[in-house]
Amino acid sequence: MTDPRAFFAVDLGAATTSAALIGRLAHRWRLVGSMALPAPGDVDAIGTELVRRVFAADPNLGVALGLAPHDDLVEPATIAADLPRLIARSAPARGLLAVAVSDRALEPLVDAARKTGWRTRGVTRDALDPLALTNALLDSAVEVLLVGAGDPPGADERRQLDELGAIVAGAVARRPELTVILAGAMADHLGRIESQAPHRGGGAASERTGEVLLAPAAAAGAPPGEPLRKLLDEVRGGPDDPRRAAGRMTAAVADVLDRRVELIEIGFDGGLRATAEPGIAGAEAVAEVSIVADAALVPPDPDDAIVDRVLSWSTISLDRHRLRDRLRELRLWPWSAIAGDGARLRLAAARAALGVLVEATPAQSALPSPDLVIVSGGAFASAPGPAVALAVADVIRRPAAIAIAQDHARLLGALGVIPDPTERRQALIDLADDVLTPLGSVVIPAGIRAGPSAGRLTIHAESGASDSDLVPGGLELVDLPPGEVATAEFQFRDAVRLGTRGRRFAVDVGGGLGGLLVDLRDVPLRLPDRMERRRELLEAWQESLWLTRDR
Repeated sequence: MTDPRAFFAVDLGAATTSAALIGRLAHRWRLVGSMALPAPGDVDAIGTELVRRVFAADPNLGVALGLAPHDDLVEPATIAADLPRLIARSAPARGLLAVAVSDRALEPLVDAARKTGWRTRGVTRDALDPLALTNALLDSAVEVLLVGAGDPPGADERRQLDELGAIVAGAVARRPELTVILAGAMADHLGRIESQAPHRGGGAASERTGEVLLAPAAAAGAPPGEPLRKLLDEVRGGPDDPRRAAGRMTAAVADVLDRRVELIEIGFDGGLRATAEPGIAGAEAVAEVSIVADAALVPPDPDDAIVDRVLSWSTISLDRHRLRDRLRELRLWPWSAIAGDGARLRLAAARAALGVLVEATPAQSALPSPDLVIVSGGAFASAPGPAVALAVADVIRRPAAIAIAQDHARLLGALGVIPDPTERRQALIDLADDVLTPLGSVVIPAGIRAGPSAGRLTIHAESGASDSDLVPGGLELVDLPPGEVATAEFQFRDAVRLGTRGRRFAVDVGGGLGGLLVDLRDVPLRLPDRMERRRELLEAWQESLWLTRDR
Protein backbone atom coordinates (compact mmCIF):
# COMPACT_ATOMS: atom_id res chain seq x y z
CA MET A 1 0.00 0.00 0.00
CA THR A 2 2.96 2.37 0.43
CA ASP A 3 4.15 2.27 -3.22
CA PRO A 4 1.11 2.69 -5.50
CA ARG A 5 -0.71 6.01 -5.87
CA ALA A 6 -4.07 4.26 -6.32
CA PHE A 7 -5.67 0.95 -5.39
CA PHE A 8 -9.06 -0.76 -5.19
CA ALA A 9 -10.71 -1.60 -1.86
CA VAL A 10 -13.15 -4.45 -2.54
CA ASP A 11 -15.83 -5.93 -0.29
CA LEU A 12 -17.17 -9.24 -1.62
CA GLY A 13 -20.37 -9.58 0.40
CA ALA A 14 -23.05 -12.23 0.34
CA ALA A 15 -25.55 -9.95 -1.43
CA THR A 16 -23.41 -7.06 -2.68
CA THR A 17 -20.07 -6.66 -4.41
CA SER A 18 -18.67 -3.18 -3.80
CA ALA A 19 -15.42 -1.58 -4.88
CA ALA A 20 -13.88 1.80 -4.14
CA LEU A 21 -11.04 3.52 -5.95
CA ILE A 22 -8.63 5.03 -3.43
CA GLY A 23 -6.01 7.47 -4.70
CA ARG A 24 -3.18 9.52 -3.23
CA LEU A 25 -3.72 13.24 -3.79
CA ALA A 26 -1.85 16.08 -2.08
CA HIS A 27 0.06 13.57 0.09
CA ARG A 28 -3.04 11.87 1.50
CA TRP A 29 -5.33 9.01 0.55
CA ARG A 30 -8.75 10.04 -0.79
CA LEU A 31 -11.88 8.18 -1.89
CA VAL A 32 -12.08 8.90 -5.62
CA GLY A 33 -15.19 6.87 -6.39
CA SER A 34 -17.16 3.76 -5.48
CA MET A 35 -19.72 1.39 -7.00
CA ALA A 36 -21.82 -1.54 -5.81
CA LEU A 37 -23.52 -4.33 -7.76
CA PRO A 38 -25.54 -7.40 -6.79
CA ALA A 39 -23.30 -10.31 -5.82
CA PRO A 40 -21.50 -11.95 -7.40
CA GLY A 41 -20.46 -8.76 -9.20
CA ASP A 42 -17.62 -8.59 -11.69
CA VAL A 43 -14.84 -6.76 -9.85
CA ASP A 44 -12.91 -6.23 -13.09
CA ALA A 45 -15.94 -4.58 -14.67
CA ILE A 46 -16.50 -2.33 -11.64
CA GLY A 47 -12.85 -1.32 -11.60
CA THR A 48 -12.90 -0.56 -15.33
CA GLU A 49 -16.00 1.61 -14.95
CA LEU A 50 -14.50 3.53 -12.03
CA VAL A 51 -11.34 4.26 -14.03
CA ARG A 52 -13.41 5.29 -17.06
CA ARG A 53 -15.40 7.71 -14.93
CA VAL A 54 -12.24 9.29 -13.54
CA PHE A 55 -10.96 10.14 -17.02
CA ALA A 56 -14.41 11.21 -18.20
CA ALA A 57 -14.75 13.62 -15.28
CA ASP A 58 -11.18 14.98 -15.25
CA PRO A 59 -8.30 13.47 -17.29
CA ASN A 60 -5.83 15.43 -15.18
CA LEU A 61 -7.11 13.63 -12.09
CA GLY A 62 -6.29 10.30 -13.69
CA VAL A 63 -2.78 11.51 -14.44
CA ALA A 64 -2.33 12.83 -10.89
CA LEU A 65 -3.28 9.40 -9.58
CA GLY A 66 -0.66 7.78 -11.80
CA LEU A 67 -3.28 5.87 -13.77
CA ALA A 68 -1.82 6.88 -17.16
CA PRO A 69 0.77 9.36 -18.53
CA HIS A 70 -0.31 12.57 -20.26
CA ASP A 71 0.49 11.47 -23.81
CA ASP A 72 -0.52 7.82 -23.66
CA LEU A 73 -3.93 6.37 -24.50
CA VAL A 74 -4.51 3.32 -22.33
CA GLU A 75 -7.72 1.35 -22.10
CA PRO A 76 -9.49 1.67 -18.70
CA ALA A 77 -9.67 -2.13 -18.44
CA THR A 78 -5.88 -2.36 -18.73
CA ILE A 79 -5.38 0.33 -16.11
CA ALA A 80 -7.85 -1.29 -13.71
CA ALA A 81 -6.26 -4.72 -14.11
CA ASP A 82 -2.86 -3.33 -13.09
CA LEU A 83 -4.01 -1.63 -9.89
CA PRO A 84 -3.48 -3.39 -6.55
CA ARG A 85 -6.55 -4.69 -4.75
CA LEU A 86 -7.40 -4.92 -1.08
CA ILE A 87 -10.08 -7.62 -0.80
CA ALA A 88 -12.42 -8.51 2.06
CA ARG A 89 -14.39 -11.68 1.38
CA SER A 90 -17.52 -12.71 3.30
CA ALA A 91 -17.68 -16.27 4.52
CA PRO A 92 -21.05 -17.98 4.04
CA ALA A 93 -23.10 -18.54 7.17
CA ARG A 94 -22.52 -22.05 8.52
CA GLY A 95 -24.43 -24.25 10.92
CA LEU A 96 -22.95 -25.14 14.31
CA LEU A 97 -24.38 -27.51 16.90
CA ALA A 98 -23.26 -26.90 20.47
CA VAL A 99 -23.35 -30.05 22.61
CA ALA A 100 -22.93 -30.45 26.38
CA VAL A 101 -24.14 -32.64 29.19
CA SER A 102 -26.33 -30.04 30.92
CA ASP A 103 -28.01 -26.71 30.25
CA ARG A 104 -25.53 -25.03 32.59
CA ALA A 105 -22.58 -26.24 30.52
CA LEU A 106 -24.35 -25.55 27.22
CA GLU A 107 -25.24 -21.89 27.79
CA PRO A 108 -21.70 -20.38 27.48
CA LEU A 109 -20.98 -22.54 24.41
CA VAL A 110 -24.10 -21.27 22.63
CA ASP A 111 -23.36 -17.69 23.67
CA ALA A 112 -19.81 -17.87 22.26
CA ALA A 113 -20.98 -19.37 18.97
CA ARG A 114 -23.86 -16.92 18.47
CA LYS A 115 -21.57 -13.93 18.98
CA THR A 116 -19.09 -15.14 16.35
CA GLY A 117 -21.46 -15.43 13.41
CA TRP A 118 -22.57 -19.08 13.52
CA ARG A 119 -26.12 -20.28 12.89
CA THR A 120 -26.30 -21.97 16.25
CA ARG A 121 -28.41 -24.66 17.86
CA GLY A 122 -27.77 -26.35 21.18
CA VAL A 123 -28.57 -29.81 22.58
CA THR A 124 -27.76 -31.57 25.86
CA ARG A 125 -27.37 -35.17 26.93
CA ASP A 126 -29.74 -34.50 29.83
CA ALA A 127 -32.57 -33.52 27.46
CA LEU A 128 -32.11 -36.22 24.79
CA ASP A 129 -31.63 -39.96 24.83
CA PRO A 130 -28.60 -41.35 22.96
CA LEU A 131 -30.55 -42.08 19.76
CA ALA A 132 -32.13 -38.62 19.59
CA LEU A 133 -28.79 -36.97 20.34
CA THR A 134 -27.09 -39.00 17.62
CA ASN A 135 -29.77 -37.97 15.11
CA ALA A 136 -29.19 -34.32 16.03
CA LEU A 137 -25.45 -34.71 15.40
CA LEU A 138 -26.10 -36.35 12.03
CA ASP A 139 -28.35 -33.51 10.78
CA SER A 140 -27.03 -32.43 7.37
CA ALA A 141 -27.48 -28.74 8.30
CA VAL A 142 -24.76 -29.13 10.94
CA GLU A 143 -21.25 -28.45 9.62
CA VAL A 144 -19.40 -27.97 12.92
CA LEU A 145 -19.80 -29.63 16.30
CA LEU A 146 -18.79 -27.67 19.39
CA VAL A 147 -18.66 -30.15 22.25
CA GLY A 148 -17.76 -28.70 25.61
CA ALA A 149 -17.42 -29.28 29.32
CA GLY A 150 -15.95 -27.39 32.22
CA ASP A 151 -12.26 -27.65 33.04
CA PRO A 152 -12.37 -29.34 35.48
CA PRO A 153 -15.85 -30.69 34.72
CA GLY A 154 -18.66 -29.98 37.13
CA ALA A 155 -20.25 -32.60 39.32
CA ASP A 156 -23.29 -32.71 37.01
CA GLU A 157 -21.04 -33.47 34.00
CA ARG A 158 -18.58 -36.13 35.19
CA ARG A 159 -20.94 -39.10 35.09
CA GLN A 160 -21.97 -38.60 31.46
CA LEU A 161 -18.83 -37.26 29.76
CA ASP A 162 -17.68 -40.72 28.66
CA GLU A 163 -21.10 -41.48 27.19
CA LEU A 164 -21.17 -38.09 25.41
CA GLY A 165 -17.70 -38.72 23.99
CA ALA A 166 -18.81 -42.12 22.66
CA ILE A 167 -21.90 -40.61 21.00
CA VAL A 168 -19.80 -37.90 19.33
CA ALA A 169 -17.26 -40.48 18.16
CA GLY A 170 -20.05 -42.57 16.66
CA ALA A 171 -21.45 -39.56 14.80
CA VAL A 172 -17.99 -38.70 13.46
CA ALA A 173 -17.65 -42.23 12.11
CA ARG A 174 -20.84 -41.67 10.11
CA ARG A 175 -19.97 -38.09 9.05
CA PRO A 176 -16.17 -37.84 8.67
CA GLU A 177 -16.52 -34.43 6.98
CA LEU A 178 -17.62 -32.80 10.25
CA THR A 179 -15.33 -30.31 11.95
CA VAL A 180 -15.32 -31.03 15.68
CA ILE A 181 -14.20 -28.54 18.33
CA LEU A 182 -13.58 -30.05 21.77
CA ALA A 183 -13.67 -27.45 24.53
CA GLY A 184 -12.45 -27.85 28.11
CA ALA A 185 -12.49 -31.35 29.57
CA MET A 186 -13.86 -32.82 26.32
CA ALA A 187 -10.29 -32.62 24.99
CA ASP A 188 -9.64 -35.85 26.93
CA HIS A 189 -11.75 -37.64 24.30
CA LEU A 190 -9.58 -36.51 21.37
CA GLY A 191 -8.03 -39.95 20.80
CA ARG A 192 -11.38 -41.73 20.74
CA ILE A 193 -12.84 -39.33 18.17
CA GLU A 194 -9.75 -39.24 15.92
CA SER A 195 -9.63 -43.04 15.88
CA GLN A 196 -13.01 -43.06 14.14
CA ALA A 197 -11.60 -41.14 11.15
CA PRO A 198 -7.79 -41.36 11.07
CA HIS A 199 -7.56 -39.35 7.82
CA ARG A 200 -8.88 -36.20 9.48
CA GLY A 201 -6.93 -32.97 9.85
CA GLY A 202 -5.02 -30.52 7.69
CA GLY A 203 -6.34 -27.96 5.26
CA ALA A 204 -6.30 -24.20 5.01
CA ALA A 205 -8.43 -22.03 7.27
CA SER A 206 -11.01 -21.57 4.50
CA GLU A 207 -11.20 -25.35 3.94
CA ARG A 208 -11.45 -26.62 7.49
CA THR A 209 -13.50 -29.74 7.06
CA GLY A 210 -12.82 -32.99 8.83
CA GLU A 211 -10.69 -31.44 11.57
CA VAL A 212 -10.65 -32.04 15.28
CA LEU A 213 -9.68 -28.84 17.08
CA LEU A 214 -9.00 -28.31 20.77
CA ALA A 215 -10.26 -25.22 22.54
CA PRO A 216 -10.19 -23.79 26.06
CA ALA A 217 -13.25 -24.18 28.24
CA ALA A 218 -16.10 -21.76 27.57
CA ALA A 219 -15.42 -19.82 30.78
CA ALA A 220 -11.62 -19.68 30.42
CA GLY A 221 -9.63 -16.54 29.65
CA ALA A 222 -10.01 -12.85 30.37
CA PRO A 223 -12.67 -11.79 29.73
CA PRO A 224 -14.26 -15.22 30.25
CA GLY A 225 -14.81 -17.05 26.96
CA GLU A 226 -12.56 -14.81 24.85
CA PRO A 227 -10.13 -17.60 23.74
CA LEU A 228 -13.03 -19.81 22.62
CA ARG A 229 -14.70 -16.92 20.76
CA LYS A 230 -11.42 -16.12 19.01
CA LEU A 231 -11.04 -19.71 17.80
CA LEU A 232 -14.66 -19.88 16.62
CA ASP A 233 -14.21 -16.61 14.76
CA GLU A 234 -11.09 -17.90 12.99
CA VAL A 235 -12.77 -21.17 11.96
CA ARG A 236 -15.83 -19.34 10.61
CA GLY A 237 -14.43 -16.38 8.74
CA GLY A 238 -10.67 -16.18 8.45
CA PRO A 239 -8.61 -12.95 8.54
CA ASP A 240 -10.24 -11.33 5.47
CA ASP A 241 -13.84 -11.61 6.66
CA PRO A 242 -15.29 -8.09 6.29
CA ARG A 243 -17.26 -8.13 9.55
CA ARG A 244 -14.25 -9.25 11.52
CA ALA A 245 -12.13 -6.64 9.72
CA ALA A 246 -14.72 -3.89 10.32
CA GLY A 247 -14.56 -4.73 14.01
CA ARG A 248 -10.83 -4.02 13.96
CA MET A 249 -11.49 -0.72 12.19
CA THR A 250 -13.95 0.31 14.90
CA ALA A 251 -11.06 0.44 17.35
CA ALA A 252 -9.04 2.50 14.86
CA VAL A 253 -11.95 4.93 14.41
CA ALA A 254 -12.21 5.37 18.19
CA ASP A 255 -8.49 6.19 18.39
CA VAL A 256 -8.39 8.49 15.35
CA LEU A 257 -11.52 10.46 16.28
CA ASP A 258 -10.91 10.21 20.06
CA ARG A 259 -14.55 9.26 20.62
CA ARG A 260 -16.53 6.30 21.89
CA VAL A 261 -17.71 4.51 18.76
CA GLU A 262 -20.31 1.87 17.99
CA LEU A 263 -20.54 0.19 14.58
CA ILE A 264 -23.80 -1.49 13.58
CA GLU A 265 -24.11 -3.50 10.39
CA ILE A 266 -27.18 -5.41 9.22
CA GLY A 267 -26.42 -7.55 6.19
CA PHE A 268 -27.66 -10.50 4.21
CA ASP A 269 -26.14 -13.23 6.38
CA GLY A 270 -25.91 -11.60 9.80
CA GLY A 271 -25.38 -8.51 11.87
CA LEU A 272 -22.35 -6.90 13.49
CA ARG A 273 -22.09 -4.85 16.66
CA ALA A 274 -18.66 -3.49 17.52
CA THR A 275 -17.95 -1.06 20.35
CA ALA A 276 -14.73 0.71 21.25
CA GLU A 277 -13.47 3.67 23.22
CA PRO A 278 -10.15 5.50 22.74
CA GLY A 279 -7.06 3.90 24.21
CA ILE A 280 -5.69 5.32 27.44
CA ALA A 281 -2.18 6.78 27.80
CA GLY A 282 -1.20 6.01 24.22
CA ALA A 283 -2.44 2.42 24.23
CA GLU A 284 -4.38 1.28 21.18
CA ALA A 285 -8.13 0.85 21.51
CA VAL A 286 -9.54 -2.67 21.54
CA ALA A 287 -13.02 -3.27 20.14
CA GLU A 288 -15.60 -5.64 21.55
CA VAL A 289 -17.04 -7.39 18.50
CA SER A 290 -20.19 -9.49 18.22
CA ILE A 291 -21.25 -11.13 14.93
CA VAL A 292 -24.78 -12.54 15.13
CA ALA A 293 -26.08 -14.70 12.26
CA ASP A 294 -29.67 -14.46 13.56
CA ALA A 295 -29.53 -10.68 13.04
CA ALA A 296 -29.55 -11.04 9.26
CA LEU A 297 -31.86 -8.72 7.31
CA VAL A 298 -33.97 -11.79 6.47
CA PRO A 299 -32.92 -15.22 7.81
CA PRO A 300 -33.06 -18.14 5.33
CA ASP A 301 -36.50 -19.38 6.40
CA PRO A 302 -38.43 -16.64 8.24
CA ASP A 303 -40.55 -18.27 10.95
CA ASP A 304 -43.54 -16.82 12.80
CA ALA A 305 -41.35 -14.99 15.32
CA ILE A 306 -39.44 -13.19 12.55
CA VAL A 307 -42.65 -12.31 10.70
CA ASP A 308 -44.11 -10.89 13.90
CA ARG A 309 -40.98 -8.81 14.55
CA VAL A 310 -41.07 -7.26 11.09
CA LEU A 311 -44.84 -6.78 11.25
CA SER A 312 -44.47 -4.84 14.49
CA TRP A 313 -42.31 -2.24 12.65
CA SER A 314 -44.09 -2.24 9.29
CA THR A 315 -45.95 0.80 8.00
CA ILE A 316 -47.31 -1.23 5.06
CA SER A 317 -50.72 -2.87 5.41
CA LEU A 318 -49.94 -6.56 4.86
CA ASP A 319 -51.35 -9.71 6.42
CA ARG A 320 -48.91 -12.19 7.95
CA HIS A 321 -48.99 -14.60 4.98
CA ARG A 322 -48.25 -11.91 2.40
CA LEU A 323 -45.53 -10.45 4.60
CA ARG A 324 -43.86 -13.84 4.89
CA ASP A 325 -43.91 -14.12 1.08
CA ARG A 326 -42.41 -10.64 0.74
CA LEU A 327 -39.62 -11.52 3.19
CA ARG A 328 -38.86 -14.72 1.29
CA GLU A 329 -38.69 -12.69 -1.93
CA LEU A 330 -36.30 -10.28 -0.25
CA ARG A 331 -34.13 -13.21 0.81
CA LEU A 332 -34.07 -14.64 -2.73
CA TRP A 333 -33.56 -11.28 -4.46
CA PRO A 334 -31.93 -8.87 -1.97
CA TRP A 335 -31.66 -6.05 -4.52
CA SER A 336 -35.31 -6.21 -5.56
CA ALA A 337 -37.87 -3.50 -4.71
CA ILE A 338 -35.38 -0.96 -3.37
CA ALA A 339 -37.80 1.96 -3.85
CA GLY A 340 -41.29 2.83 -2.61
CA ASP A 341 -42.93 0.27 -0.33
CA GLY A 342 -40.00 -2.10 -0.86
CA ALA A 343 -37.60 0.36 0.77
CA ARG A 344 -39.95 0.83 3.73
CA LEU A 345 -40.32 -2.94 4.15
CA ARG A 346 -36.54 -3.32 4.02
CA LEU A 347 -36.14 -0.75 6.81
CA ALA A 348 -38.83 -2.50 8.90
CA ALA A 349 -36.86 -5.74 8.49
CA ALA A 350 -33.69 -3.85 9.47
CA ARG A 351 -35.36 -2.62 12.67
CA ALA A 352 -36.41 -6.19 13.49
CA ALA A 353 -32.88 -7.50 12.83
CA LEU A 354 -31.39 -4.68 14.88
CA GLY A 355 -33.63 -5.72 17.76
CA VAL A 356 -32.26 -9.28 17.52
CA LEU A 357 -28.71 -7.90 17.52
CA VAL A 358 -29.35 -5.77 20.61
CA GLU A 359 -30.97 -8.67 22.49
CA ALA A 360 -27.98 -10.89 21.70
CA THR A 361 -25.45 -8.35 23.05
CA PRO A 362 -26.64 -7.16 26.48
CA ALA A 363 -23.09 -6.55 27.72
CA GLN A 364 -22.50 -4.01 24.94
CA SER A 365 -25.83 -2.32 25.66
CA ALA A 366 -24.69 -1.81 29.25
CA LEU A 367 -21.61 0.17 28.15
CA PRO A 368 -21.60 3.99 28.30
CA SER A 369 -23.43 5.62 25.41
CA PRO A 370 -21.24 6.10 22.33
CA ASP A 371 -20.43 9.53 20.95
CA LEU A 372 -20.73 8.21 17.40
CA VAL A 373 -22.84 5.39 15.92
CA ILE A 374 -21.79 4.18 12.45
CA VAL A 375 -24.33 2.23 10.39
CA SER A 376 -23.39 -0.04 7.52
CA GLY A 377 -24.82 -2.77 5.33
CA GLY A 378 -27.38 -3.10 2.58
CA ALA A 379 -30.29 -2.88 5.02
CA PHE A 380 -29.78 0.88 5.29
CA ALA A 381 -28.64 1.61 1.74
CA SER A 382 -32.05 2.37 0.20
CA ALA A 383 -33.48 4.64 2.92
CA PRO A 384 -33.00 8.41 3.31
CA GLY A 385 -30.61 9.59 6.01
CA PRO A 386 -33.27 10.88 8.45
CA ALA A 387 -35.19 7.57 8.26
CA VAL A 388 -32.00 5.62 9.01
CA ALA A 389 -31.26 7.83 12.01
CA LEU A 390 -34.82 7.31 13.30
CA ALA A 391 -34.54 3.53 12.82
CA VAL A 392 -31.45 3.47 15.03
CA ALA A 393 -33.15 5.69 17.62
CA ASP A 394 -36.26 3.47 17.60
CA VAL A 395 -34.36 0.34 18.63
CA ILE A 396 -31.21 1.47 20.45
CA ARG A 397 -32.72 3.90 22.91
CA ARG A 398 -30.27 5.63 25.21
CA PRO A 399 -30.77 8.92 27.06
CA ALA A 400 -27.90 10.69 25.32
CA ALA A 401 -26.83 12.90 22.43
CA ILE A 402 -25.32 10.75 19.67
CA ALA A 403 -23.89 11.53 16.23
CA ILE A 404 -24.82 9.05 13.47
CA ALA A 405 -22.76 8.39 10.34
CA GLN A 406 -22.88 5.85 7.53
CA ASP A 407 -20.14 3.76 5.92
CA HIS A 408 -21.70 4.51 2.53
CA ALA A 409 -18.95 2.95 0.38
CA ARG A 410 -18.51 -0.17 2.57
CA LEU A 411 -14.89 0.72 3.18
CA LEU A 412 -14.41 -0.21 6.83
CA GLY A 413 -14.41 -3.95 6.12
CA ALA A 414 -11.97 -3.65 3.23
CA LEU A 415 -9.61 -1.28 5.08
CA GLY A 416 -9.67 -3.60 8.09
CA VAL A 417 -7.97 -6.28 5.98
CA ILE A 418 -4.74 -4.20 5.99
CA PRO A 419 -2.50 -6.42 8.16
CA ASP A 420 -0.37 -3.69 9.74
CA PRO A 421 -2.22 -1.74 12.50
CA THR A 422 -0.13 1.39 11.92
CA GLU A 423 -0.91 1.36 8.21
CA ARG A 424 -4.62 0.81 8.93
CA ARG A 425 -4.68 3.80 11.23
CA GLN A 426 -2.82 6.02 8.78
CA ALA A 427 -5.20 5.12 5.98
CA LEU A 428 -8.14 5.95 8.25
CA ILE A 429 -6.62 9.29 9.26
CA ASP A 430 -6.54 10.26 5.60
CA LEU A 431 -9.92 8.76 4.67
CA ALA A 432 -12.11 9.42 7.75
CA ASP A 433 -14.01 12.31 6.15
CA ASP A 434 -14.57 10.29 2.96
CA VAL A 435 -15.52 7.01 4.62
CA LEU A 436 -18.15 8.36 7.02
CA THR A 437 -21.16 10.23 5.64
CA PRO A 438 -22.74 12.26 8.48
CA LEU A 439 -26.44 11.48 8.86
CA GLY A 440 -26.82 13.95 11.72
CA SER A 441 -27.34 13.87 15.47
CA VAL A 442 -30.02 12.36 17.70
CA VAL A 443 -30.83 13.68 21.17
CA ILE A 444 -32.96 11.39 23.37
CA PRO A 445 -33.85 12.68 26.84
CA ALA A 446 -35.51 10.18 29.19
CA GLY A 447 -38.17 10.85 31.78
CA ILE A 448 -40.35 13.24 29.77
CA ARG A 449 -43.73 13.66 31.46
CA ALA A 450 -46.99 13.93 29.57
CA GLY A 451 -48.39 17.40 29.06
CA PRO A 452 -48.85 20.14 26.48
CA SER A 453 -45.16 21.14 26.61
CA ALA A 454 -41.95 19.62 27.95
CA GLY A 455 -39.94 22.83 27.60
CA ARG A 456 -38.09 24.86 25.00
CA LEU A 457 -35.26 24.18 22.54
CA THR A 458 -32.95 26.89 21.23
CA ILE A 459 -30.47 26.14 18.43
CA HIS A 460 -27.43 28.40 18.08
CA ALA A 461 -25.93 27.81 14.63
CA GLU A 462 -23.81 29.77 12.16
CA SER A 463 -26.95 30.73 10.25
CA GLY A 464 -28.52 32.19 13.40
CA ALA A 465 -30.67 31.10 16.34
CA SER A 466 -34.02 29.30 16.26
CA ASP A 467 -36.48 28.54 19.02
CA SER A 468 -39.11 25.78 19.26
CA ASP A 469 -41.43 24.08 21.71
CA LEU A 470 -40.72 20.55 22.95
CA VAL A 471 -43.84 18.37 22.71
CA PRO A 472 -43.84 15.20 24.87
CA GLY A 473 -44.02 12.01 22.80
CA GLY A 474 -43.08 13.79 19.59
CA LEU A 475 -40.14 14.21 17.23
CA GLU A 476 -38.51 17.52 16.45
CA LEU A 477 -36.49 17.66 13.22
CA VAL A 478 -34.10 20.62 12.90
CA ASP A 479 -32.44 21.39 9.57
CA LEU A 480 -28.69 21.26 10.20
CA PRO A 481 -26.60 20.58 7.09
CA PRO A 482 -23.48 18.37 6.96
CA GLY A 483 -20.38 20.09 8.27
CA GLU A 484 -22.25 22.56 10.46
CA VAL A 485 -21.87 22.44 14.24
CA ALA A 486 -24.44 24.00 16.55
CA THR A 487 -25.24 24.25 20.24
CA ALA A 488 -28.63 22.95 21.33
CA GLU A 489 -29.90 24.54 24.55
CA PHE A 490 -32.66 22.61 26.33
CA GLN A 491 -34.85 24.07 29.07
CA PHE A 492 -37.13 21.31 30.36
CA ARG A 493 -40.18 21.84 32.54
CA ASP A 494 -39.21 18.87 34.75
CA ALA A 495 -35.93 17.11 35.47
CA VAL A 496 -34.93 14.57 32.79
CA ARG A 497 -31.98 12.26 32.11
CA LEU A 498 -29.63 13.26 29.31
CA GLY A 499 -26.29 11.83 30.34
CA THR A 500 -26.94 13.32 33.78
CA ARG A 501 -30.17 14.38 35.46
CA GLY A 502 -31.25 18.00 35.21
CA ARG A 503 -33.53 20.57 33.62
CA ARG A 504 -31.06 22.66 31.60
CA PHE A 505 -28.57 21.26 29.10
CA ALA A 506 -26.30 22.69 26.41
CA VAL A 507 -25.27 20.05 23.87
CA ASP A 508 -22.93 20.44 20.88
CA VAL A 509 -24.46 18.71 17.86
CA GLY A 510 -23.23 18.12 14.32
CA GLY A 511 -25.28 18.35 11.16
CA GLY A 512 -25.83 15.75 8.48
CA LEU A 513 -28.19 14.52 5.79
CA GLY A 514 -30.84 14.06 8.47
CA GLY A 515 -30.05 17.21 10.43
CA LEU A 516 -30.79 17.16 14.17
CA LEU A 517 -33.48 14.80 15.50
CA VAL A 518 -34.80 15.53 19.00
CA ASP A 519 -36.65 12.41 20.18
CA LEU A 520 -39.09 13.05 23.05
CA ARG A 521 -40.72 9.61 22.97
CA ASP A 522 -40.59 7.04 25.78
CA VAL A 523 -37.36 5.28 26.77
CA PRO A 524 -37.78 2.38 26.11
CA LEU A 525 -40.19 2.98 23.23
CA ARG A 526 -43.77 1.92 23.95
CA LEU A 527 -46.04 1.15 21.00
CA PRO A 528 -49.78 0.37 20.91
CA ASP A 529 -50.81 -3.29 21.01
CA ARG A 530 -53.43 -2.85 18.29
CA MET A 531 -51.69 -3.37 14.93
CA GLU A 532 -53.66 -0.68 13.07
CA ARG A 533 -52.97 1.96 15.71
CA ARG A 534 -49.30 0.96 15.84
CA ARG A 535 -48.99 1.21 12.05
CA GLU A 536 -50.61 4.67 12.04
CA LEU A 537 -48.26 5.91 14.74
CA LEU A 538 -45.14 4.56 12.99
CA GLU A 539 -46.31 6.12 9.72
CA ALA A 540 -46.88 9.49 11.41
CA TRP A 541 -43.34 9.46 12.82
CA GLN A 542 -41.74 8.44 9.53
CA GLU A 543 -43.86 10.31 6.99
CA SER A 544 -41.89 13.57 6.86
CA LEU A 545 -38.56 11.72 6.86
CA TRP A 546 -39.44 9.81 3.67
CA LEU A 547 -41.09 12.78 1.94
CA THR A 548 -38.07 13.93 -0.06
CA ARG A 549 -37.15 10.39 -1.17
CA ASP A 550 -40.72 9.54 -2.25
CA ARG A 551 -41.02 12.72 -4.31
